[in-house]
Amino acid sequence: MFSHVFVGVTDFDRAFAFYAPLMTALGLKHRFTEPDRPWAGWQPSSQDRPLFLIGRPFDESAHVPGNGQMVAFLAADRATVDRVHALAIAQGGASEGEPGLRPDYHANYYGAYFRDLDGNKLCVACHDAERPGFNS
Repeated sequence: MFSHVFVGVTDFDRAFAFYAPLMTALGLKHRFTEPDRPWAGWQPSSQDRPLFLIGRPFDESAHVPGNGQMVAFLAADRATVDRVHALAIAQGGASEGEPGLRPDYHANYYGAYFRDLDGNKLCVACHDAERPGFNS
């Protein structure tokens, strides 16, 4: 459905240090980093798209997070949701919703919400039923 998602950042090096461990925890492969531009991208390990990209805005204006905008990452299991949320908070991100079930979305929706260091809102979600011995 998507070719790529681009999230604007203010301080590229700081943002890269924030996002790199999260992408690893989600099983996404680092595709490139171009510090001179600056921008970086990650992709699923099994295909070239979609890409998740971070970088300074193309028009070189200051980055401003959007109201009502959010990027949601699909997690393989609930333990990954927990791990990514904890990593984000440990690196200075702000929690916007602890990991947990949100049955008002659907019976198996397990998600967590946080903001990155630039105020961009992110989500990590698993849509699968909990499987004893596989999920937290």
